[in-house]
Amino acid sequence: MNISEFTALMEGIAPPELAEEFDKNRIGLIIEGKSDFENIACALDATEFTIARAAESGCDMLVVHHTPIWNGLTKINGRYAPIIKKALTYGVNVYAMHTNFDHAEGGINDALSDLLGLTNKKRMSLGVTGNCRLDLAGISKKLNGSLRVYGDPGNIKNLAVVGGSGFDISLIHEAYELGADAFLSSELKHNVMLESPLPLIESTHYDLESPGMRALAGKMGWEFIEEKPDLCIY
Repeated sequence: MNISEFTALMEGIAPPELAEEFDKNRIGLIIEGKSDFENIACALDATEFTIARAAESGCDMLVVHHTPIWNGLTKINGRYAPIIKKALTYGVNVYAMHTNFDHAEGGINDALSDLLGLTNKKRMSLGVTGNCRLDLAGISKKLNGSLRVYGDPGNIKNLAVVGGSGFDISLIHEAYELGADAFLSSELKHNVMLESPLPLIESTHYDLESPGMRALAGKMGWEFIEEKPDLCIY
């Protein structure tokens, strides 16, 4: 497969026009390595570890959710330098699908809702609501025990889920209007907690978004590279 064929395939899965405006020039082929390749790997992030692991597994393409280069570069230093060096040394391509994959059918939010077994799903402007049969303990188990709960969700019949940093007050109100009993996302800010009309369930960015990349890898027959950030509680 060459770069053009692969790009066409990926844009069929997550069309670029679905991306939020802030993702302009931050999705697609971010680092170009070998022009022809056979083996592909997925990860949530392009890091020194995931790039090296992809290369060690014989993969010349790494598909990630988060771009490794967020701002335009005038010099290669800091955290960017070792990542770019590793990719260019091994000849590994890095392709990023961010908010276009959040919105896409079968993308990040659909994979998360499937993991939690949501049914009768409704799409939000960024996220999904659906009937939920799991209690908090069941949700926590599915998400590796990474929950913090604000408010009393009680018996959750309808759950709103947004992968990544989705605690936006307008999204929470949208979920409320759709009949959600609680709202699940990551990286909650204090002012949003105070203003929310719904109980809020906070997990980690990784635990909410990695299922989408894992599901993509499984569907396509690609390798998924796990690199969960270390979390220490004192």
